[in-house]
Amino acid sequence: MRKLESRKIVVASHNKGKLAEIDELIGPFGFEAKSAAEYGLPEPPETGTSFEENAYIKAFAAASATGLPALSDDSGLCVDALGGQPGVYTADWAEKPDGSGRDFAMAMRITEDRLEQAGATAAAQRTGRFVSVLCLAWPDGHAEYFRGEVEGTLVWPPRGERGFGYDPMFQPEGFDITFGEMDPLDKHGRTEPLSHRARAFALFEKAMLG
Repeated sequence: MRKLESRKIVVASHNKGKLAEIDELIGPFGFEAKSAAEYGLPEPPETGTSFEENAYIKAFAAASATGLPALSDDSGLCVDALGGQPGVYTADWAEKPDGSGRDFAMAMRITEDRLEQAGATAAAQRTGRFVSVLCLAWPDGHAEYFRGEVEGTLVWPPRGERGFGYDPMFQPEGFDITFGEMDPLDKHGRTEPLSHRARAFALFEKAMLG
């Protein structure tokens, strides 16, 4: 495994919620991190069919454009009753019909409608997981991957104003509150990582910084 020698990296994302969460996770390690948006980089088309493929597309595009190691995250919600959907298309479900941006309240409503159509009304039928794959790519094309997952249940109606994306309808296993209701410090894990992204970062930290 290639080690990360530089503390200057690019965070290959334009998603403000994701950038804020990543900043909270890597901040304590002394990284000088700027986002792809700050470098004025365009968002590359995510044409992969897996989280790993899409994470690499984003990280390598940023690394090759800046000459710096780049860290990306591709993540999504995989719902068992929907055959693993939305999966890599999690953000696409939030795209507004007029192309003016993303509406995750709409995306959660779509998810709920499809669960109801599938007859998934009992909690035991509404299981799923958040998946996060981090990709650290270098300008020469080399990449390392770190995958984190958290199991949970999809609830309706959504609860809480914290977090972002589908957090208000995802109740992690072992808890009676959603990610949308959870203190960010608890979501990231005060004693051990809880969220999918925090678990992926724990693996990143151990491999790259340990």
